[in-house]
Amino acid sequence: MNPLTHFDAQGQAHMVDVSKKSPTHRVAVAEGRIRMALATFEQVAAGNAKKGDVLGVARIAGIQAAKKTSELIPLCHPVPLTRVAVEFELEPQGPAVRCRCSAETVGVTGVEMEALTAVQVALLTIYDMLKAMDKGMAIGDVQLIEKRGGKSGTYLAQA
Repeated sequence: MNPLTHFDAQGQAHMVDVSKKSPTHRVAVAEGRIRMALATFEQVAAGNAKKGDVLGVARIAGIQAAKKTSELIPLCHPVPLTRVAVEFELEPQGPAVRCRCSAETVGVTGVEMEALTAVQVALLTIYDMLKAMDKGMAIGDVQLIEKRGGKSGTYLAQA
């Protein structure tokens, strides 16, 4: 495990200097789930929730969140994203909706935080749009699935 780089010799938080790093193509994939009551899930699956296209709005919210990550997470660098994709899968056995986000850049620092932020905000948007029906929804299982590029190489989550 690498030492934490967001702290200086005095233990104070700082933004890491990435100026000496070479740009590489970097990719991160994250996912998470929102579990809900069956009646709520059926509304989402049918596409007729009261507030409209729940997954379409959540997709846009996730993309927007990825672009705003450095404004939300204090020590994140602004990253010039070259691609962000947010996808949803309905999981009737949950019942749940799984969100998966991939973020890409050609740069000097990774996009893990952008992918993770996109997933969280997309899931929160689903909650917001459905909370009148189901206040008991639960967001969970949010994790980094894959990371490629940069000095540390490839990371794949354990299955």
